[in-house]
Amino acid sequence: MFPVLETERLTLRKITDGDVDGIFACFSNEKVTRYYGQETLSNIEQAKQIVHFFSKNYNEKKGIRWGMERKGEKGLIGTIGFNAWIPKYKRAEIGYEIHPDHWRRGYTSEAISKVLSYGFEVMGLTRIGAVVFLENAASNQLLTKKGFQKEGVLRDYIYQNGKPYDTYVYSLLKNKKEL
Repeated sequence: MFPVLETERLTLRKITDGDVDGIFACFSNEKVTRYYGQETLSNIEQAKQIVHFFSKNYNEKKGIRWGMERKGEKGLIGTIGFNAWIPKYKRAEIGYEIHPDHWRRGYTSEAISKVLSYGFEVMGLTRIGAVVFLENAASNQLLTKKGFQKEGVLRDYIYQNGKPYDTYVYSLLKNKKEL
């Protein structure tokens, strides 16, 4: 059964076929995808593929992705979850995005805190990593605020629109976390 998480203002829930429009709204927006390592979506079929990818990843225990929904309102404002989940090694990488209409309101920070707790306390993770474009100042600042430590630079690590970009790699360890 897919876990539903609650924060003060958000419900983090399973992403379903009914969320295709919300996924498309996020991933078709160049402001969202410019630091994502994925091309901007151009049609709804691509959004359906993302929904199925998230479901497949969860079923195969390779990741878990929640849809972020404001309490009392229908429709996704973004997603958050773990990629590159390797239960044997008790590690995963956190990833998230939120539609620009909801930037700078603390929603992502709120969701990150809940997902980190879930990762450490329920999934049994001891390390949560993050990979972020050097140019993504907002995400770099947010991860640092959440206690992540910058470990270094991965050169030409992610391609965006056919161009390689350097990324920072971060980690948060269970015995060092400050939520």
